[in-house]
Amino acid sequence: MIRFAKGHGTRNDFVLVDDREGRFALTASLAAALADRRSGIGGDGVIRVGRTAAATDPAVAAQAGEAEWFMDYRNADGSLAEMCGNGIRVFAAYLRREGLASADGFAVATRGGVKWVRFVGDDVAVDMGTWAYGDPSAAADGMDALVHVPDHEPFSALRLDLGNPHTVAALPPTVALADLDLTAPPAVNPHPSAGTNVEFVQPVGSGALRMRVHERGVGETPSCGTGVCAAAIATHVWAGGLDGDVPWIVEVPGGRLQVRLLPGQRVELTGPAVLVADGTFDRAQF
Repeated sequence: MIRFAKGHGTRNDFVLVDDREGRFALTASLAAALADRRSGIGGDGVIRVGRTAAATDPAVAAQAGEAEWFMDYRNADGSLAEMCGNGIRVFAAYLRREGLASADGFAVATRGGVKWVRFVGDDVAVDMGTWAYGDPSAAADGMDALVHVPDHEPFSALRLDLGNPHTVAALPPTVALADLDLTAPPAVNPHPSAGTNVEFVQPVGSGALRMRVHERGVGETPSCGTGVCAAAIATHVWAGGLDGDVPWIVEVPGGRLQVRLLPGQRVELTGPAVLVADGTFDRAQF
């Protein structure tokens, strides 16, 4: 039997599989089966808790000097993902609860590089590392893509890389965020060969945004941590930096998160992480 925990960050939910002994691989088929909400445990993604030094990916194993634990993450369809901002907070909360990492904060290895976490009351803050333009040569004016959804004219958007790809679409005030049809993946031009998360953003006041997101390999989710960061960064770019790098509050269907833009083109995400259940499953059933 294999231990698991179920947790969420602003209702973006995950199955955490405890493999601290390094007994199995989190394959695409296993992740998809565990994430299935009818025949599995159910979640937007699956995270294997493993030791960094034992990772089969050399780029991940090389992080072992900084981070003992590796967040081995797959989307609900089984596809690999480089990073997950909500998932890493849940991962950190699990490690702290299990006594596997310092309550003062620690490093986590991911496919998007080492990320540092710290605890702020009941919340978890994550230094998400550096961000970059998806195409620096095309992003000078803050818009370098178009996003299409049914029954609307294309929205101008900005492509960003936060360890995983994002396309942030700016909605005019005449479009209701709640009216967007996100049942199918939005069409993005230029088309991203590796797929992209797509965020739809509207400012709602000084330092505050609302957002909906369609996640690559998952569909629409109540929240996306890296997407929330991308939304705040894009809005900062569109404002010409006139917001003065104040913290942003981003409202998503699952709750609220805070984003701080840090020196060196880094970004910090702060929000809740809740562990709601524990159990075991029989590997032979999946």
